Amino acid sequence: MKHLLSTKEVAKYLGVNEKMVYALISEKGLPATKATGKWLFPSHLVEQWIESRTMNYPRRMESAAVEGEVLVVAGSNDILLDRMLKVFMERHSDYLAAFCNLGSLGGLKAVRRGQCHIATSHLMENAEGEYNFAAAAQELDEKPAVVNFCYREQGFVVAKGNPRSVAGAADITQGRLTVVNRPLGTGTRLLFDTLLTQAGADPHTVKGYENEAGRHMDVGIEVLAGRADTGMAIRTVAARLDLGFVPVQWERFDLIIPKEHFFDKPVQLFLGLLNEPEFHKAAEELEGYDTSRSGRVVYPGEAVKP
Repeated sequence: MKHLLSTKEVAKYLGVNEKMVYALISEKGLPATKATGKWLFPSHLVEQWIESRTMNYPRRMESAAVEGEVLVVAGSNDILLDRMLKVFMERHSDYLAAFCNLGSLGGLKAVRRGQCHIATSHLMENAEGEYNFAAAAQELDEKPAVVNFCYREQGFVVAKGNPRSVAGAADITQGRLTVVNRPLGTGTRLLFDTLLTQAGADPHTVKGYENEAGRHMDVGIEVLAGRADTGMAIRTVAARLDLGFVPVQWERFDLIIPKEHFFDKPVQLFLGLLNEPEFHKAAEELEGYDTSRSGRVVYPGEAVKP
C-alpha cells in the first residue's frame, strides 16, 4: 500500500496549518480519502498534486534521450551533415547517431529542452554575415559553444537551363512563377522572406508560397517534377539532380552545442571528423560547400564570408 499521511503530516509537509489543509481539499482538489472516518492523504498523489501546480519550470530540463552511447542532432537539415553522421556510425559502431529535422529554430528549442547534444542552425542576422548568436541568446539561458560546420551556397533551384530566366526574387513575383517553400523556423524560409520583402512583394501573394518542403532535396524534387518553377535550396541539390542553380549568397552553417555537452565523448568524436580529409573530400564531391573554417569555434562579431 502507498504511504498515507495524516492531516497534521500534510500540513507540516506543505508548511500550512491544519485548517488550510481542509480548504485545499475542498477548493484546490488536494487528493484525500476519508475511508477510515478521518482524512488520509496518499503521499504519492500529494507529490503529483504539487508538481501539477508548479509554475516557472527551469527552461532547460535533462532528458534521458541524450545520455549514453548516442549522439542526437536536431535542427536544419544538410546533405553533408547526413553523410558525416553516417561516417560517424561507421567509425564508431558502438554509437547511434540520430538527426531530427526541425529547422534551425526548432533545433535551438530542442537544445533548450535538453533533447539533443547539438543543434544545427543558419539563422541570418544581418548582411555582414552574422548568424545564429541572436537567436541562441533569445532561446537559451546560457551561451552555447558555436562551432562552424561549413559555409554553403544558397540560391534558387530552377529547371535545367533556367527556362523561366529566374535571376532573383523580383523575377518570381513579376513572372508569376510557382515556388516551393521551406517551413517556418528554417533559415532558408527566413532568407526567402527577406528577399521577397526587399523586392517589395507580399510573400502571401506568391503562388505556391504555402507549399512547404521539409528538406532541401525535397525542394529540388518539386522543381524536377515540374510542380514548381523554383525554390530556395543549397547548391548541392541542383548538382545532384542535374538542375539549374541561381546563386544568392554563401551562408554560415553552425553547430550549436550547450556547454554541458561540449566535452561529451560522442560530441568530441563527431567534431573530430571535421578535421579529417574524408570530410573535406565529401564536401568537394557534393559541390557548394566551403570547409576552410569547419571545426573552428565561432565568436560574435567575427563574421567572415568565404
